[in-house]
Amino acid sequence: MILIMLQLRDLPTPEVLEKFAQRYPEADVSAISSFLHLLRVATDLSIALDTCLSRHGLLQGRWWVLILLMREETLTSTPSVLAQKAGVSRATMTGLIDGLERDGLVGRIYAGEDRRNISVRLTPAGQAKLDEVMPDYYSRLKQCMAGLDEAGRKHLHEMLHLIVAGVPAMVQA
Repeated sequence: MILIMLQLRDLPTPEVLEKFAQRYPEADVSAISSFLHLLRVATDLSIALDTCLSRHGLLQGRWWVLILLMREETLTSTPSVLAQKAGVSRATMTGLIDGLERDGLVGRIYAGEDRRNISVRLTPAGQAKLDEVMPDYYSRLKQCMAGLDEAGRKHLHEMLHLIVAGVPAMVQA
């Protein structure tokens, strides 16, 4: 599940960043500017996606669960696998599944008498919800990415892979 990452709208100017770099020699002005702009774009995209999905009564967490189930050949998975694939805790996944089940979009399947051994299955209503959402989502996504041709999208993809490779540097002790 994606959280809003950067609410800051007033990104620092190059002059402000240069001032910081004078105080902190480790500061790389272009790296900082690129990083902040990337966070800003990621946040804007996340907000835009939630806006798109909310027109259909969904937000990202619930939508991702439906998508993950639809990707499975049997339309079924376990809560722990769904949590791992969605990048959320098992407790968060339980809450998402509870809400989706309440709305009839997924169903729990219990294996025998052990009520801890469960699977979650996309229901026909859940598939119908995705069939309603996905054309709108794909249309809006296409418009969002229209500023990049195929070569530009490939280049963006390559650049994002390079950035992802650098993420561990932000979290290492």
